[in-house]
Amino acid sequence: MKTLRKISLLTLSALSLASSIQSQNPIITHKYTADPAALVHNDKVYLYVGHDEAKAHENHYVLNEWLIFSSDDMVNWTEEASFPASAFAWAKGEAWAAHVVEKEGKFYWYVTVEHGTIPGKSIGVAVSDSPTGPFKDALGKALITNDMTTEHSDSYWDDIDPAVFIDDDGEAYMYWGNVVCYWVRLNDNMIELDGPIQTVDLPHFTEAPYIHKKDEWYYLTYAYMFPERTAYARSKSVTGPWEFVGLLNEVAGNTNTNHQSIIEFKGKDYFIYHNGVIPTAGGSFRRSVCVDYLYYKEDGTMQKVLMTSEGVAPAR
Repeated sequence: MKTLRKISLLTLSALSLASSIQSQNPIITHKYTADPAALVHNDKVYLYVGHDEAKAHENHYVLNEWLIFSSDDMVNWTEEASFPASAFAWAKGEAWAAHVVEKEGKFYWYVTVEHGTIPGKSIGVAVSDSPTGPFKDALGKALITNDMTTEHSDSYWDDIDPAVFIDDDGEAYMYWGNVVCYWVRLNDNMIELDGPIQTVDLPHFTEAPYIHKKDEWYYLTYAYMFPERTAYARSKSVTGPWEFVGLLNEVAGNTNTNHQSIIEFKGKDYFIYHNGVIPTAGGSFRRSVCVDYLYYKEDGTMQKVLMTSEGVAPAR
């Protein structure tokens, strides 16, 4: 009996341990979330995502708002606020991929929306004194409209997926695009262009450009081909020239799109992305944000990201 009791206790202990090591990916499961953008501020991570609202039978994108989450350990996330695409009176709506940066105590949220009078997607910018808002339209008009980018003239969604990077000297740059990768320098006020719109020639560029810096290297990651993988190039300058390196990760589970954010937090590097694996009704139009570790090699290149269901351990 003692032996059986010991085995039972060991079994219960194992089950208890198994239940405590729960899957962390996706990190948000009560709502569908997509196109993550992360910001580290005051020892906390703020996560800005699109809210996929398409019903199970709808096979198209339905996004009316963005959501804000926060975490101090990359595991436990708190829903902070929402921000509707209707906040931009000049737009029709459609809260596509966005990005937030902080400069001199203000937080700038660059968004993709459908323009109300100029056909096609456009980029707007909102501003707040807090990473959780309230945000308001900073311009009262679009920063980028479809008629400003003509390299792919038959597309109405050239101008999507803005990502802004502030360099060590305080200069800010915005990258964006679909099929063609665009970039432009921003004015010091962060809401005006400071120079001409330029392009970057990248192999099989689809969308979702993102800039980050590690040590001496600048990295330009982006969605590659379709269904989308994530590939990257690197440079010693934020404006290039860019040297293509290769793939960073493969097609994410059960979704055609791939959209990344890369941050360093409490001494570790993280790759934030979305997939479509929630079993109830996930997929390309009902996506979910995930987090896994990112590692660098001695030569400054990045290891391919291992996408896991376990996710990451709490950051300390």
